Parts: sequence; structure tokens; C-alpha cells
Amino acid sequence: MGNKGTKVIAKNKKAYHDYHIEETFEAGIVLTGTEIKSIRQGRVNLKDSYARIDQGELFIIGMHISPFEQGNRFNVDPTRTRKLLMHRKEIDKLLGQTKIKGLTLIPLDIHLRNGFAKVQLGLGRGKKLYDKRATEAKRDAERMIRRKLKEQNFR
Repeated sequence: MGNKGTKVIAKNKKAYHDYHIEETFEAGIVLTGTEIKSIRQGRVNLKDSYARIDQGELFIIGMHISPFEQGNRFNVDPTRTRKLLMHRKEIDKLLGQTKIKGLTLIPLDIHLRNGFAKVQLGLGRGKKLYDKRATEAKRDAERMIRRKLKEQNFR
């Protein structure tokens, strides 16, 4: 995502905690005018959202975009199901992965690329409780090592 016109708006922090992300994809989002204005203000939440393929089309479910303050009657339901835009070959590949391997499509972040809202989707396998604990323990150990090295450098 090191492209010149890319700005991350919101991240799904729980995604990496709850899933092993195997592969990532980028998709466009079909939005209304007031929704894109809210996204530009950073008023979007990916928590508890997921993507699903239905009749050959890709949809994001549970993504919350707060109503635009000046939007009045043009505002739509904040958690409505929104269509995602991807090439047919990519959707077919994702369909195969989700059906055969039992993987889940999780939105990882929303970003603006050249003025267009895009969602980064991760193809992930759910972590078990002990996996989450192991990840937590590893993170804690790395934090302790960094802290000790920092203390030694100040002496």
C-alpha cells in the first residue's frame, strides 16, 4: 500500500487478532454521495464486519458508516449491505477458497486511493483460543525485550 495516492482511513484491529490472514485483496465499494463524505471524515467502523459472495457478487456486511451531518434525507442506513467491486476471476478464486478451504473474508482496512474508497480484504482462517494466547504471549515477550534493550541503551 505504499502507492502515492493512498490514505488509510480505518483499520480492523481485531482481524489480525482473531484470524490467520493468508492472502489479501483490494476491492472497490459501491457507495452513495453522503457515505463517501463520511468516509473522508474517517467516520467508518469495520468491527464485526465481514464479506460474503452471493450469486457471484461480493458484498460487505456489518460495516458501519456514520450518517453525514449535512446529509439529511440523503443519508442511508449506516450498516446496510454494500456491494464490493472486483474482477470476475478474483471473485471466482475467492469463492473457491471460501467454499473448499473454509476460509473467511474479513475487511482489514478502508483506504482512499486516488479519491476512490477501497477496502482491503483478507482471506483468513479463524484462530483458536490457544492461538490467540500464543500470539499475545509472543507480543508480550517482544515488548519486554524491546524495553530491556531500551533500558540498556540509556545507561
